[in-house]
Amino acid sequence: MKKTLKDVELKDQKVLIRADFNVPMKNGTITDDTRIKAAVKTISYVLAKGGKVILFSHLGRIKTKEDKHEYSLAPVADRLSNLMDKEVLFSDKTRGKDLEEGINNMKNGEILLVQNTRYEDLHGSKESKNDPDLGKYWASLGDIFINDAFGTAHREHASNVGISKHLPSVSGFLMQKEIEFIGGAVDHPEKPFVAILGGAKVSDKINVIDNLINKADKILIGGGMANTFLKAQGHSIGTSLVEEDNIKIAEALLKKADGKLVLPVDVVVASEFSNEADHKIVSVDSIPEDMMALDIGSETVKLYEETLNGAKTVVWNGPMGVFEMTNFAQGTIGVCQAIADLEDAVTIIGGGDSASAAQVLGFANKFSHVSTGGGASLEYLEGKELPGLKAIDDAEEE
Repeated sequence: MKKTLKDVELKDQKVLIRADFNVPMKNGTITDDTRIKAAVKTISYVLAKGGKVILFSHLGRIKTKEDKHEYSLAPVADRLSNLMDKEVLFSDKTRGKDLEEGINNMKNGEILLVQNTRYEDLHGSKESKNDPDLGKYWASLGDIFINDAFGTAHREHASNVGISKHLPSVSGFLMQKEIEFIGGAVDHPEKPFVAILGGAKVSDKINVIDNLINKADKILIGGGMANTFLKAQGHSIGTSLVEEDNIKIAEALLKKADGKLVLPVDVVVASEFSNEADHKIVSVDSIPEDMMALDIGSETVKLYEETLNGAKTVVWNGPMGVFEMTNFAQGTIGVCQAIADLEDAVTIIGGGDSASAAQVLGFANKFSHVSTGGGASLEYLEGKELPGLKAIDDAEEE
């Protein structure tokens, strides 16, 4: 167990919070504020306990000075201010006298957001490579560190692991929730446990499948990655996306799974990768040589519904098809609906494209938990130890 923000005294403390404000933006306008909203509970708790909140986050990748204009956290400060109904102070610096004075002049109950931590990557990737001096400097600005950024827990950065080496470090409410749901599903799932894996590439999910074979009762496969498994079974897949280098691995996983892997029985094929392309549903035994599979078919949706029936734990990572195109979204919609209809089940979306799909299709509030970290949840499902999580202080065993 990890210590939480309820395990420390916050009154009169300068509380550094690593949040995940890596939000999508277009021309300086935030297009999805889900991650900002997810941080509000922890921030509000610290304020209610009489602490000062100093927020750190990265946004995008900073490789050139021009990137600094595109990836400033100033719009995040404005959005957070609206959500909190309270002024959020903003420092355009990541270090220096102005930042230090700004923090030292804060009163209890105030919030300050520090500029994008990856601005430091212009000076030799100091944030991304966990420069020890940078982590120590940021830690010197506060009294307590709360890591509430599950989305970067799989990264060993100065703003999470580096700071934690020099301050009492605890988890925030969002981090707690991620550990509870995803960690619980991986380590102590209520049975039957069904995993649903999609997306384009088998290579992205090999380790996840290998780890879950020993834990899940069934693993449903969809998306482009299903093509590699179908070809490994001897099916002709036309012009569909396939990873030739991973066919042998797919064969080995099918053998190891011993019937736990469930593959599509029909697919939606199209003449080209376009929503306007001619398309139809065909059996996986009858994929035309000049067409490509872009979604699972209606019979596969029924099969997956039947397999999900009665499940008590469900983890979904990766869409079933090219859900961004309406003609190839029905498989993802069908699986979303099947999960949403489950009663008395813990249902989890492992972030990334599947979270986006659930959001776009209007199903996000039908799940027990939608992870804020695609990469982190994927590595958690692989059974890896996450550096950001490991760096949080352990709670004393009772």
